[in-house]
Amino acid sequence: MNHFAYRDGSLYVEDVPIGEIAKGVGTPFYIYSHATLERHFTVFDRAFAHVPHMTCYSCKANTNIALLRLMGRLGSGADIVSGGELRAALRASIPPERIVFSGVGKTEEEIFFAAQSGIAMINMESEGEVRLAAFVGRKMEKQIPVSIRVNPEIDARTHPYITTGLRKNKFGVLWAEARGLYEEIRRAEYLVPVGISSHIGSQIVEIPPFVEAIRSLKRMVADLAGSGIALKYIDIGGGLGITYKDELPPLPEEYARAIGAELKGTGLTLVLEPGRVIVGNAGAFVTKLLYVKGTPEKTFYIVDGAMNDLVRPAFYGAYHEILPEAKEKAKKIKVDVVGPVCESGDFLAKGRRLPLLSPGALLAVMGAGAYGFSMASNYNSRVRAAEVLAKGHEFFVIRQRETPQDLLRGQSIPGFLEV
Repeated sequence: MNHFAYRDGSLYVEDVPIGEIAKGVGTPFYIYSHATLERHFTVFDRAFAHVPHMTCYSCKANTNIALLRLMGRLGSGADIVSGGELRAALRASIPPERIVFSGVGKTEEEIFFAAQSGIAMINMESEGEVRLAAFVGRKMEKQIPVSIRVNPEIDARTHPYITTGLRKNKFGVLWAEARGLYEEIRRAEYLVPVGISSHIGSQIVEIPPFVEAIRSLKRMVADLAGSGIALKYIDIGGGLGITYKDELPPLPEEYARAIGAELKGTGLTLVLEPGRVIVGNAGAFVTKLLYVKGTPEKTFYIVDGAMNDLVRPAFYGAYHEILPEAKEKAKKIKVDVVGPVCESGDFLAKGRRLPLLSPGALLAVMGAGAYGFSMASNYNSRVRAAEVLAKGHEFFVIRQRETPQDLLRGQSIPGFLEV
């Protein structure tokens, strides 16, 4: 069931009209469907019921603590990439033993916080990180469970900015180096090797790259076992794509069937880090049309949302379907949907056929639940949008819109400039 749908000519999220939410909270805003989030997680996680596994929602896709709390209640753990995400996951009551820490630039303070919190494992991404973790462990006199994120040199055939498994990418280490790092971990007094990790990219719509990656990891696990290093976890990251336009990603059941077949008999616990596939199509970004501007070349719909709110179109050239809040029968025209930010790259869509609309009309930018608010900024000193969760006939503001005062918080003018 699609929980974003038209009824009587108006766009609804679950049983709430988008227009009603706009009247209550103003624009722009992000709106998420509770039912969609619940369904997406449940379908994904149940697909792996036949495999010993731990599903760890990828916080970077959307870190709102209300959504994290929902994930935790459904049985999810968390994949984090910063101390801030760890703090959010713990605040949302996700059990630390179901949290894994990835990312290439962990600080001493972050490693200390993760170890102190008792998380499942920290994925090491360089020789320097291994040595820093060993130092932190000695300082704390506490064992730290770690894995190595191995770069399997697999082309995930996705956007170059979101591929992560090639030799040229900053993530992970090659197996030749990782093998030596496992020996270093084994010798370290306070490091415990518990897993092996990889992540080959995001928005992947084919199964073969995942299978290739897991086969590569299995060979590495066997090599380590042969020298007495027995691992518990095999972390294959996330990356399963969703439909934004005409993509046809595999169903979770197909994905699980292929991965499960590869892991049969290994005795390993699979760690999964889904993000976009859970929250991407569970959210939309709603913006208001301010002006219709015509030039000899184009027609522009100038809206109150901008690239600082939703950067994916400008950053990745990403396509997001745009739906008018009122189902218009008016003729369609070709428009660029642009925001107020002073950049030519500030657009939500280019050359899009939309109904002829008047200022004040609402537009819903679909598929914006993942990497929407989490990548938002205050560029041009614009306040960040509100976030709203719809459940049945109700909606809840789960992040207040920032205020102009928020933009100045933390700033100060030195005394010599006050004279």
